[in-house]
This record gives sequence, C-alpha cells and structure tokens, in this order.
Amino acid sequence: MKLYFVLLVCTSIALLNSSAISGIQNVTVGSKSFTESVVLGELASHLVRSADGAVIHRQAMGGTRVLWNALKNGDINIYPEYIGTITQEILSGQQLEDLESIQIALAVHGIRMTRPLGFNNTYAIGMKETHANALGIRSISDLRSHPDLRFGFSNEFMDRSDGWPSLRNTYALPHQHVNGLEHDLAYRGLEGGSIDATDLYMTDAEIQYYKLRILEDDLSHFPEYHAVLLYRNDLEHLAPRVTTSLKTLEGTISETEMRAMNVQVKIARKTETRTAADFLEKKLGLHVKYREESIADRVLRTTREHIALVIISLSAAILIALPLGIIAAYLPRLGHVILGVVGIIQTIPALALLVFMIPLLGIGIPAAIAALFLYSLLPIVRNTYTGLHDIPQPLRESAVALGLPPTVRLRKIEIPLASRSILAGIKTSAVINVGFATLGAFIAAGGYGESILTGIRLDDMSLILQGAIPAATLAIAVQGFFELMERVVVPQGLRLTE
Repeated sequence: MKLYFVLLVCTSIALLNSSAISGIQNVTVGSKSFTESVVLGELASHLVRSADGAVIHRQAMGGTRVLWNALKNGDINIYPEYIGTITQEILSGQQLEDLESIQIALAVHGIRMTRPLGFNNTYAIGMKETHANALGIRSISDLRSHPDLRFGFSNEFMDRSDGWPSLRNTYALPHQHVNGLEHDLAYRGLEGGSIDATDLYMTDAEIQYYKLRILEDDLSHFPEYHAVLLYRNDLEHLAPRVTTSLKTLEGTISETEMRAMNVQVKIARKTETRTAADFLEKKLGLHVKYREESIADRVLRTTREHIALVIISLSAAILIALPLGIIAAYLPRLGHVILGVVGIIQTIPALALLVFMIPLLGIGIPAAIAALFLYSLLPIVRNTYTGLHDIPQPLRESAVALGLPPTVRLRKIEIPLASRSILAGIKTSAVINVGFATLGAFIAAGGYGESILTGIRLDDMSLILQGAIPAATLAIAVQGFFELMERVVVPQGLRLTE
C-alpha cells in the first residue's frame, strides 16, 4: 500500500510538471513526415526566431489531416502546405480556382496563408530509368500496356482525392498489385526491385540519386502544388512580427533551390536546421542563431522524454488497474465486463489508438500518455485478477476463521499471496510500454521513436540505432528493476527458488 501511495504522488507531480511545461507560450511550427516539409518547417522556425519569437518545431508529425486538424485546434500555429493539397484534399469540393478564393475559404476556419513560396512541387509517377527504357514507358498512359507492374504508393497518396483512386480512373489503369507504404521506403523498394513504380514529389532529392524517370502526366491529372505557409489567424494579433517575417519567404525558393536543399539533407547528410539557415543567409542575408544537437544531446533528450512517457502512463495504469483487478476477482459478473473491456482495448492497433486520442487531447504528449495508459491496463488487471482468484480456498477460510475483516484480509493476506502474479503483470506491462512509447513520435510526443522515424526518413542507420539501442536497453533495465522490486514486495516464502 505504501508503494501504491508513492505511485499516486509521483504521478500527480509528473502530470503537474507536464501541464506546466505545456503551458509555456511558444510559437509552434509543425511539419509533415517527409524531408521537404521538415526543411520548410525549419525555414519557418528560423524566421520566427529572427522576429524574436520563442519557437518549437514539431517535426514529421504525420500527414495532411493530422497537421490540418492540429492547426485548427491550436496545437500548432504554422505549418507548410501546398496549394494542390488545399484545393484537392483539405477544401475539396469547393471549386477553388485562385489564391483569393482559397484565402477566403481558409479564413472560415480561422486560418491564413502566405503567397506561394516560389516553387511547384507537384506529384509525379516515377520508375527506374533502366526499367522504364526496357519496357518503353515514357508517360503514365504507357503503364496501361503493362498491367503486371507492381505499384508502391505512399499511404497518403493511396487515399487522396487526387491520388491513386482518381489517377486510376483518369488513365484507366488496370493494375492490381498496388500497396501503400512510407514515402521514403518506396525509393528503396524501387532500388531493390520489390516495386516497379511509385509516386514522387518533383523536388525529391532521390530522383537524381536513384536515376529515376518521371513519367509524363500526358492527361494533366495532377494539379499544381505551389508551396505556402498556413498559420492561425490569431498569430496576426499575438505575434505580428512573426507573420511579417514569414512573408519574407514568399517567392524566394525556386524548384532548383528546393531540390538542392533536399539533396543537402538526404544525400549530403546535413541537418534540416543547418540547411535552412544556410539558405536564409545566402538568399535573404539573414543570419539566424541556432544550435544543432549532438548525438549525446539527442540521446539524453529523447531518453528524458521516453522515460517521462513510460513513468506517467505506467504509474497511472497501476493506480487504476490494481483496483479493477481486485473488483474483477471479487465481483465475478462485473469482472467479466472489466476483463472484456480491457481485452478489447488491447486489440486496437497501436497507431489507431494514438490517432483516436488526438481529437480528445490534441497532438503530442497528453495523447501519447493516454494511449500508453490504456495499452498498459490488460496485463496488470488480468494478473491481479488471476493472482487473487487462484488463492487456495483453505487459506481464504483460515483468514475468515481468524476473524479478520475483509479489508484486512485483502491487505495483509490476499494481496501478498497474489503479489508475484501482480508484479509479473506490471513487469509485462512496463516492457510493452517501453516499446509502444516509440510510436508516440508519430504524433510529436518525442522519445526514442523520434530518432527511429527520422532515421527511416533519411535512410540513416545511425539515427535508427540512436533510438533502437536505447529503447532496448531501457526495456532490459525496466525488467531488471522489477526483478529487484520482487525482492522487496513479494514475501520471501513466495519467491522463486534462486
């Protein structure tokens, strides 16, 4: 019971600290989960700093809908977008044909837009040059003559109104081998021969690196995708210098310059932060102060973030799951309901559970903690129930014969007898929690998953290992911690023979 009280206090303090941190006023920039968007997010972040603004950049938060909803809800203040995406995806069906009509439609949602930044990064379909030559394919229409080709499109492209469904209809493509995958993994799929064609962005660095052929859009399916910055209307009043600074980027980036920045990040391995700063200094004569993270700084920061996610969510789960397990053991009818509900929660895919939390708690740490909390319940509830349910009946009868009240029997006899099973459930939940917490990076919650996702996006194994190795080490450390706890919590006579 002392341990239970300590957990309650620690969880309360951690939650209060988390609330205090989230209450700090900053301009928050978001970016999508591909390199160009992160670079544009860094450009916006540097401009905010130049206007004496405190800024947080939540890199690679997800796809269009995640960023758009985060902007509307106030979880972020600014993010880079494309005209074609606004008209075809965000505000589809409104027949928006010029910048003025788009700005009016965005204003209804409390959102404003800069003028185009200068380059058009439209979608395209690409193949390996050698493969396209061998098959005589030069345009998208030529694909019709090769129905056995395997397509690997980005997950967002698979569902967009201007993506695969409409592309298939426009060109009457008969292909059946079509799968969704992460955009950055598609290039490796083309190189390895596991797919034959994928969707590209016209300014992608990989087009030249992997020697890809851009197929001619001979039926003009794809609209123009001029890059812009979207920002909340209240930013005009809260930080007018920031919005003025953002507008200095209008019309300054050519397609060649944007592709060059992508090459610097993806191929030359420069950071997005430095690449964006170098461009602003060269193009606008703007010198911005910034600090790049070292490997040690990154690992320390993500370790703090990851441990915070695990401790808060696991502590909350223990506080709730232990009483639920006790109730399930002593009220069988209600117990079936409790076990059924926590079992159903466990069957929800991890990413889906994270996304479900966003409308309720927004983007970031609170949503990740809530999802981790729910995912941690089942092992603790079930093991608490099993440990109490399986106590031999003669021991229960002996406790009753001694005249002990029910609460005393539970605290002094039954919970100690079930402690090995309960602790095993907590240990299992903790290890699962450490692994699941890496997915929090998909909704900008930080932790080791941030390094892993960045490494996948940049095809950088060292970054992947900076997240994977500490995560595995933490899981081992957590397991060792609870094995030590067993020596303290579990009565000596119930411990495993050493």
